Amino acid sequence: MHSTLIVARMLPQSAEEVAKIFGDFDQTEMPGLMGTRRRELFSYNGLYFHLQDFDSEHGGSAIEQTKTHPRFIQISDDLKPYIEAYNPATWRSPADAMATRFYHWSSTAE
Repeated sequence: MHSTLIVARMLPQSAEEVAKIFGDFDQTEMPGLMGTRRRELFSYNGLYFHLQDFDSEHGGSAIEQTKTHPRFIQISDDLKPYIEAYNPATWRSPADAMATRFYHWSSTAE
């Protein structure tokens, strides 16, 4: 399994609406197309954390490949009122918002 973590800014009071948008999105074919196995959303002091688990280490590239899909474009548009790039000056795609993992531990063999 492979994980990605997207970091952005979000107004804390919009968490319920953002969760609804993703809830609807995750009922479509998109998680399967992207290879998403699990999604978790977190907020902390105006920050937004979007953790996705994928079956393979190509999760980030799968997101890049689906970003022109109409449903991906729609969810991106739906989220714009609630989520903004952590650094708008450098953001060009979801890959620009992905945190870099520098440590991993698991109690099970992966």
